[in-house]
Amino acid sequence: MTDWAQLSHAYGSAEKIPTLLDRIASEPDGELWSGLWSALCHQGSVYSASFAALPWLAGVAAGDDAEQAVNALTLAGAITGGAHQPHGAGDVRTEYAGEISKLLSLANEHLRNASERKKYIELLEAVLSLEGVLDWSEPLTWGLAMEEYEIPCPGCEAMLFIVVGERGFFSTSGDYAVSDDDLATAPLRPADPAGLEGIARRLHAVAVADGQREIAEALTFVFGDATCPDCERDFSVADQVSAEWSAMR
Repeated sequence: MTDWAQLSHAYGSAEKIPTLLDRIASEPDGELWSGLWSALCHQGSVYSASFAALPWLAGVAAGDDAEQAVNALTLAGAITGGAHQPHGAGDVRTEYAGEISKLLSLANEHLRNASERKKYIELLEAVLSLEGVLDWSEPLTWGLAMEEYEIPCPGCEAMLFIVVGERGFFSTSGDYAVSDDDLATAPLRPADPAGLEGIARRLHAVAVADGQREIAEALTFVFGDATCPDCERDFSVADQVSAEWSAMR
C-alpha cells in the first residue's frame, strides 16, 4: 500500500495524488491529465511520487480506451526518462521493473497502430525512454515533432536551424520561419538507409515497418550530414544534436 503522504511531487506532499488519479479514472479530460503531468513531471523533473504512479499508469495503459492509454504511456515514458535524476525514490528501474516491462510492451503495441504523426512520435519517445535510451529519446523526438533542430555549428558556433520536414531539408543560421529575405541555406545530405547502424538503423526500420514513410525519410537526414552556411563546416547532425543535449543536462 503506497503511503502517498510520505511522497512528494512538484508542489509538495503527494497526499492528494490518489484523489486526482480517481478523478481521471472517472473523468479523463485533458485538464486533469495536465494537472497530473505538472505534478509528476514538471518541466521534465521527476519526484518520488512520480514513480509510485507507474502501476496506476500501467493499468490505464492496459485499458480499452486508446486515447487514455496513450496519455498514460507518454507520461510513464517521461517519468522513466527522468530515472537518472536525484528524486529520492531509489533504484526505480529495479523496483518497478515489472510495470516498466508492461508499459514498454503496450507502448510498442500502440506505436505500431498509431497513424497520426504527432502521436506516433510521442509513443516513439515513450518507447525509447522506457527502454532507457535516454540520449536520444527526448532530443530526437522533439526535433522530429517540430521538424527542426536548433544547434550550434561545431566550427563557428553560429546557432543553426536544421530543418527536416515540409519546409525541406536544409541548414540555415537565419530565422527561416519569419524572414521574408532570401536566407543562406545549405542542403542536408541524407544517410543511406542501407548504411545505418545501431539505433539509427533500428529507428528507421521501425518507421518503415509501421508505414511512417515521412518519419523514416526525416530520420535519414537526422542521421546524415549538414554544412554550416556561414563557415562551410561539415558535421554529423545526430552527433551535434547529441552533444548539445549532453551539454544541457
